[in-house]
Amino acid sequence: MDLRETDEQSALREAVAKLGRSFGHEYFVETSKSGAKSTELWKAAGQQGFLGVNLAEEYGGGGAGVYELQIVAEELAAAGCPLLMMVVSPAICGSVIQTFGTEDQKERWLRRLATGESIMSFAITEPDAGSNSHNISTVARRDGTDYVLSGTKYYISGVDEADAILVVARTGTDDRGRGKLSLLVVPTDAAGLTKTLIPVEMTAPDKQFTLFFDDVRLPAESLIGEEGDGLRQVFQGLNPERIMGAAMGNGIARYALAKAAEYARGRQVWGVPIGTHQGVAHPLALAKINADLARLMTQRAAWLHDEGDPLAGEAANMAKFAAAEAGMAALDQAIQTHGGNGLSTEYGLATLWGSMRLMRTAPISREMILNYVARHSLGLPTSY
Repeated sequence: MDLRETDEQSALREAVAKLGRSFGHEYFVETSKSGAKSTELWKAAGQQGFLGVNLAEEYGGGGAGVYELQIVAEELAAAGCPLLMMVVSPAICGSVIQTFGTEDQKERWLRRLATGESIMSFAITEPDAGSNSHNISTVARRDGTDYVLSGTKYYISGVDEADAILVVARTGTDDRGRGKLSLLVVPTDAAGLTKTLIPVEMTAPDKQFTLFFDDVRLPAESLIGEEGDGLRQVFQGLNPERIMGAAMGNGIARYALAKAAEYARGRQVWGVPIGTHQGVAHPLALAKINADLARLMTQRAAWLHDEGDPLAGEAANMAKFAAAEAGMAALDQAIQTHGGNGLSTEYGLATLWGSMRLMRTAPISREMILNYVARHSLGLPTSY
């Protein structure tokens, strides 16, 4: 791994940053508080080829990898515009369909995901099945050549702006009583699908939903990959999910520290900038160090994933953990540096608190990452 980015990667970073600045955090806040969507930014990113940079050129993508996609997520977040659906649509769904989809499925979905014409949500979490995917109770049963889907999914992002949902469902049981899982694409306007909004205290254009599948009938071609092999297939998308979550956290950290440093240089108390005081400067310096360490881990995880290295899972989890912790600390310290102004909408920091705090809980909690590292990296016994 070369720690110096290529000319192409640097150019991508600059182009995305320019696009992000042209919208800015004010756009993010206005769309969020008005109940609107970030459709204008999403379409602009798609038109410039940023959303599909990780997808194959033959399907309209950029032919690069998750490394380049995490550049896009980081730079948009660094401009104050973190786009949650980037974690879902091109990263999870795009990766899974590109790896396991049929030619017809790739042609149908990848081109539209790459251009931003379509958005795909991802549904795995249930009220009684979070990190333990073997407990998934949503069932897809065969009825002739069709599948009939029944069950409930919980905290599913962006369904109101998506055309389809990649659903993880149980299609059988193994000899240990655990669910055999499969992946099916469900149109958001399918008969029998009900969507209920979950109110959350968070400034973001992306909404959360509970989904009820009441005998939703799907044709056989809705199945992605092989029936019963969904758990293995879904991990093709979950490592990119963790990497993209980390990239968003890294971008928010950069955004917050840039604003804090600018404020600390300009704000004067007793005739000197507050940044001259070590009580202000040192916490920001520490936050900068930890944010850069998280970025390095994220870049390593993305590189390992693109290389097909088996260590990518460990690195992706570590990157997600590091970025969530570093980003939360950076944002909190930026707010503290601003004093009371840190809580003002005008200064554009507290409006990102919900998005940043979410990173410590989703798409995988910090505790489950620590469980993963304890078990897989250190070889420790588990209590579950």
